[in-house]
Amino acid sequence: MLTQQQQSLLDWDKTEGMMPVIVQHNVSGEVLMHGYMNPEALEKTLAEGNVTFFSRTKNRLWTKGETSGNFLQVVSITPDCDNDTLLVLANPIGPTCHLGTTSCFSPAVPEWTFLYQLEELLASRKTADPESSYTARLYASGTKRIAQKVGEEGVETALAATVNDRDELTNEASDLVYHLMVLLQDQDLDFSAVINNLRARHK
Repeated sequence: MLTQQQQSLLDWDKTEGMMPVIVQHNVSGEVLMHGYMNPEALEKTLAEGNVTFFSRTKNRLWTKGETSGNFLQVVSITPDCDNDTLLVLANPIGPTCHLGTTSCFSPAVPEWTFLYQLEELLASRKTADPESSYTARLYASGTKRIAQKVGEEGVETALAATVNDRDELTNEASDLVYHLMVLLQDQDLDFSAVINNLRARHK
């Protein structure tokens, strides 16, 4: 979170008391929205943990989600190198945009964001009717079957690489990643757990 020292260095004079704020999804990296904070909005955001802007149209403090319930829960706040813009990493509750999309900049989506969206979809299939999709049937078949599929796809991925078949390698790697994501969800894990583990190893 924003430290006292970082707060003291914020250049409110340069921004005329209205600092630009970029809000980014903490997990997927998708840029969710852009707004402005005055010192009071920043103070409220830090105190309550939900993103609060100063609305220039309403001419008052405005907490994102105060009407819709689609709050932006703050994970971290970081100033840029000039101390005149803030980057907020947040976990959104529901869609961010009033149009019902995840981002106010939709359909612009970074490629890696798709993995997060796919993971969310796979998680939603855990309790779905097994007849509704292949993923739901896979969950219903049990952990051993899912693990077996991961093993099979791992072998097929390796074999595709040994014969230098890039198209087949891409297809098999896609199958491997998909089944691995299903297995993680089956075990109440997700890619964030894997990423955090890799990050810890990297230190």
